[in-house]
Amino acid sequence: MKKILFAILILIGSVSAARAESPLIAQADSAYNADNFRQAADIYLNVIQHEGASAKLYYNLGNTYYRLGEMGNAILSYERALRLDPSDEDVRNNLAFVNARITDRPGERGTFLGNALDAISAYAHSNAWAWIAFTCFVLTLAAVMAYLFSRVVKIRKLGFFGGIFTFIATCVCIYFSARSAAIALADDAAIITVPSTILSTTPRVPQDRSQEAMLLHEGTKVTILDSVRSTTDSIHSLWYDVEVDNAHRAWINAAAVQKI
Repeated sequence: MKKILFAILILIGSVSAARAESPLIAQADSAYNADNFRQAADIYLNVIQHEGASAKLYYNLGNTYYRLGEMGNAILSYERALRLDPSDEDVRNNLAFVNARITDRPGERGTFLGNALDAISAYAHSNAWAWIAFTCFVLTLAAVMAYLFSRVVKIRKLGFFGGIFTFIATCVCIYFSARSAAIALADDAAIITVPSTILSTTPRVPQDRSQEAMLLHEGTKVTILDSVRSTTDSIHSLWYDVEVDNAHRAWINAAAVQKI
């Protein structure tokens, strides 16, 4: 309950300072605090495009979109912020806060073990996991040295069993580092950013009710499995084969989603 209240205070409060030395960012912050949310969003996007992205910029952009009532773009911004800084609790709280207010409630995605490993991996940046792995490796070397060269039995035992533990920890952290990097670089996750869209059983606009797979609303996260270009009445369009959850898969117009 405290986390939810904290998230609400964040969302209705001022945006966080992010690279305040930039005049454009200061201008965007001022626009946000003056309730000129559309202007603030446009400036934040301009800064991201021309000066580079950061977790705080996407966080502020997500807050701005939330105030505009654009839940899909808000979730997209928070997801992008987490990829840059998975340890940011403010972003996590706000993402959970907004996700709880979207229309759709997809079923289970993936497997329990896979989701658990992803959750642990995504909780820290891949570089952080790499540094932990390096520290564990150094401790492993120290334990090996203690085992080989110490004449004290207790220290030799500590070196032997401690070395086994830290070696296993090194391998685990290397795995989480690689998995965290894969999550951050993945281009198969997308967020629906239009108010609503009808998914199709074929990669084209449904011709009748039999070709309509399901109706989804903004903010829903999907996994892209494949893509194909379609031409209907001389109109070219890109369609994604997406998985909504373990039980639902269909085609969606690429214009309705944005990749994280």
